[in-house]
Amino acid sequence: QVQLVESGGGLVQAGGSLRLSCAASGHTFSDYGMGWFRQAPGKEREFVAAISRSGGSTGYGDSVKGRFTISRDNVKNTVYLQMNSLKPEDTAVYYCAGRITATVNTWTRTTSTYAYWGQGTQVTVSS
Repeated sequence: QVQLVESGGGLVQAGGSLRLSCAASGHTFSDYGMGWFRQAPGKEREFVAAISRSGGSTGYGDSVKGRFTISRDNVKNTVYLQMNSLKPEDTAVYYCAGRITATVNTWTRTTSTYAYWGQGTQVTVSS
């Protein structure tokens, strides 16, 4: 199974940018569709973005569309989340997640399909 470790979180002012990374180890990274989710205090876990095994197909939650970009490097075994124009409502713990899938060019926002999760990284956006 794959192990996932997120990094890159921190404190940023509204309007700023952060880039999250999720390093994978323990299995063939290109076998996994990847996603980013977030959870704010007192709220349910929310879909942020997902990317297919090949990197050729991506999807985004409505609240981040146009501001966030997901990408992956299957040589470096890493998935990224570039976050621009950050807002205070983006404050949350961000989780990287992976799912084994036979399809190369699909992604999903369904939390229950992701079997592997990182420990999370805190992102705080001040107003």
